[in-house]
Amino acid sequence: MSIEEDSVQFTSIGGVTLHYAFQDAGVGKPVLVFINSLGTDFRIWDAVAPQFAHTHSILLYDKRGHGLSDLGQTPYSIDDHVDDLSGLLDHVGAQEIIVCGLSVGGLIAQKLAARRPQRVKALVLCDTAHKIGSAEMWNGRIGAIEVGGLEPLAHGILERWFTPAFRETRRDELAGCRNMLIRQSAAGYAATCAGIRDADQTELVKSLDVPTLCVVGDQDGSTSPELVKSMADLIPGARFEIIADAGHIPCIEQPDVLVAVIGDFLNATPKGA
Repeated sequence: MSIEEDSVQFTSIGGVTLHYAFQDAGVGKPVLVFINSLGTDFRIWDAVAPQFAHTHSILLYDKRGHGLSDLGQTPYSIDDHVDDLSGLLDHVGAQEIIVCGLSVGGLIAQKLAARRPQRVKALVLCDTAHKIGSAEMWNGRIGAIEVGGLEPLAHGILERWFTPAFRETRRDELAGCRNMLIRQSAAGYAATCAGIRDADQTELVKSLDVPTLCVVGDQDGSTSPELVKSMADLIPGARFEIIADAGHIPCIEQPDVLVAVIGDFLNATPKGA
């Protein structure tokens, strides 16, 4: 990651300490915000975020209950996560924002755009949807975590995150991603599951009035291409792209392709849109 060490910081937002990294590209540069997925920290963007640092300021952060950020009061709602990010944006002085959210990060991005439409100039909704999973599914996962923690669930989660080819040929990276997952806070993971369970943003996405890219891995085991396409169809004017040979986390599995897709979208987005 090209972000310098002294830009990795901590701040308290509403009593919750958030770990973040901010690289300021200078006055007039829009801020490109990356929001990580459930069970990960902001290192998942290491091969993607630096590719935009010459044209954008870059903001990365760990959601509450993830990485080095505080756990806070549990369980969470998506609004809790939006409050955190909104406060962090104010803290770094971000005015013109492009938000790229993966999975639950996409739910956060959607609601932030609805809440702060004057600031959010474009959205990249990556491997996410307006509603993800069922209450029964999320309650089952929360219950399993409460009994045994994250480690017993890791195998199944990694199967949804990555394609069989990745799991077979990139075993060192797979092991590292497994370590990242099982070292997350089990309480923070379960609390975020509750937020996803309770989020149905179907009506919200219909009202989004901002250039939007919806992108998904062709072998995503968590938010299928069909589900992501259904979200794109609800968002006026949204662009939909499928990344070949990728699962739920293309920023790790196919970062160069994701960079190209995002870059094409941003280049085609009118300035100040």
